[in-house]
Amino acid sequence: MSGAVGGMLLTAGETMAMVAPVSAERLEHAEVFRIDAGGAESNVAAHAAALGQPAAWFSRVGDDALGRRVVSRVGSRGVDVSRVVVDAAHPTGLYVKDPGHGVAYYRAGSAAAHLSVVDADELSWAGVGMLHVSGITVALGGTAPAFLRRLVARARVAGVPVSVDVNHRAPLWAASAASGPLLELARSADVVFVGRDEAETLWGAADAGAVRALLPDTPQLVVKDGAVGATLFARDDADFEPALVVDVVEPVGAGDAFAGGYLAALMAGASTRERLRSGHERAALTIITTGDFPDDAAGSPVAGIPLERTSA
Repeated sequence: MSGAVGGMLLTAGETMAMVAPVSAERLEHAEVFRIDAGGAESNVAAHAAALGQPAAWFSRVGDDALGRRVVSRVGSRGVDVSRVVVDAAHPTGLYVKDPGHGVAYYRAGSAAAHLSVVDADELSWAGVGMLHVSGITVALGGTAPAFLRRLVARARVAGVPVSVDVNHRAPLWAASAASGPLLELARSADVVFVGRDEAETLWGAADAGAVRALLPDTPQLVVKDGAVGATLFARDDADFEPALVVDVVEPVGAGDAFAGGYLAALMAGASTRERLRSGHERAALTIITTGDFPDDAAGSPVAGIPLERTSA
């Protein structure tokens, strides 16, 4: 892909109601909480929309108060939620953040786990310029993996580029079970995001070069290395951009923010380094809050936050 990518960024995958302490304190001691929406793919859409890129999110939610809250919250961030299916037979998933100590999921049997090939077949591709999905959908089990395979296949037929965030979630499935399916998913994509640490856990690829060796034909491969930075492999070139230095409150959601920033810049026709910088800036906005999305700031560069770049 070169130049601007016209059309909307369509993302698809589970979004849950997210409960988190308002302040950066342990869950068991906190007194005040927020109920927000949190899901990898809708987070990506929201970050892209914050940068002016038209974005939509597709999924299933329960016909319940949490589902309505999730859809309203995602929509309030400028994301088109008109494609979302309300499922009267299954509940909206829930997860709870314990800042600095991970999350607890309550998503078994959720509406999103019942995404199906029928859902994929009924989605319209009118106006869609790129599809973004993640490995989390494969991990949900049920009919969700078949939904994802059909969705990617339909994107291919429609001539729509596919972006994949590997997004291995250890609480959902062990690395031994996830390794093969996630590598297969990554190999189906035009743009791949993967953490260096998760690539090592899944595939034994200890550095960015080893990841590239596993995915030599991926047109754009982004290997993220936490606070160090990110490397983009495009064709025969490799570009590294150092991360920004901020005081981390909660790292969950940073990868989604990075992908949203990167894809918005890509679709706008930005250079390789501008795409990486855009990703880092959105990630920095997210990790200084307890939520998955910084509601009080948008755009780029990071507004009102003193930032430095790490040394390359």
